[in-house]
Amino acid sequence: MKDGDVVEFAEWRERVVVLTRRGCHLCDEAVEQVAAVCAETGEEYAVVDIDGDPELRRLYTDQVPVTFVDGAQHDFWRVDPVRLTAALKRTR
Repeated sequence: MKDGDVVEFAEWRERVVVLTRRGCHLCDEAVEQVAAVCAETGEEYAVVDIDGDPELRRLYTDQVPVTFVDGAQHDFWRVDPVRLTAALKRTR
């Protein structure tokens, strides 16, 4: 990935991707909320630790947790379950 490139999660099987890092209590809360919403909607989600990827760490270190839906950034720092549910009800 080069400067200016967009992180591409649109091709992932999971509709929701959560960028996290170890020791981040907001990340733990976000993953719990995403898991609950995805269980209700029947969608799948993935969790990615940004510390395993230097470019993700560079781009998102101050924003984790960051939530993507269908490849587009949806939220950062907190997950709004109502807003996430509404986004998942929309078709791709």
